[in-house]
Order: sequence, then structure tokens, then C-alpha cells
Amino acid sequence: MELPILPTINACLNATAAVLLFLGWRFIKKGDREAHRKCMMAAVGVSSIFLACYLYYHYTHEETKFAGVGFIRTIYFLILIPHVILATAMVPFVFTALWFAWKQQFEKHRKVTRILWPVWMYVSVTGVIIYLMLYVLY
Repeated sequence: MELPILPTINACLNATAAVLLFLGWRFIKKGDREAHRKCMMAAVGVSSIFLACYLYYHYTHEETKFAGVGFIRTIYFLILIPHVILATAMVPFVFTALWFAWKQQFEKHRKVTRILWPVWMYVSVTGVIIYLMLYVLY
């Protein structure tokens, strides 16, 4: 079964994850651990749903080719390549951050998330940009 709406859903899930990550960051900066925890758990949930939809879509759909040419094609691949590498690399760090938080080892959690949070934000935001470049702009 092909679901052509999945790329749009995935972009919305990425955007939602970015908003939740930002709110979670703001809450922890204000010292509200409970609101931070809720936002970050929601971000994990939304990102997990994204991953399932993404994998299903790419398993059932032909490869999507970028239609842009010239300089914009270079820009597209300069965004896409680190996006894919970082998206793959960050998964074990998400589990590590969750583990340290669950064990209340907050100093270790903080060390992991100082690197993880900006990477996750980059992956979420560039996921939306990639969608726009593939399906809206070109």
C-alpha cells in the first residue's frame, strides 16, 4: 500500500520534534525538570513515529530524486549528507541520554545531551528543509 501523504506527515513530525526539543531545552534552563521530561519524552515518541513512517515509506516507495539542478543541487546534498549521517549516529546517544536520565545520573545525562541536543535539532530542522526542497520547491 503506497501512502503519498507520508512525506508530509514525516515533515510535520520533524517540525513537531524540533518544537518539543526547543521547549524541553527552555524548560530545563528555567529549572522545570518535569516539563523538560514531558517535552523530551514527547520528542522521543514523535521521533520514533517519524522513524517508523520513514522506514515504511522508503521500503514501499521508489527512490525520490531531487529535481533541482545547478547550485541548488549542491546545497541540497550539503544539507542531506550530514543530515543522514547525524540521524543515524544520534540514535544510540538518544538511548544513552534516556538511560542516564532514568537512572538519575544527571551529570552524565547532561554531558551526552550537550552534543545530542544540537545534533537532534539539526536533524529535525533539516528534515523539514529536505522535505520542502524535494516536494514543495522543486
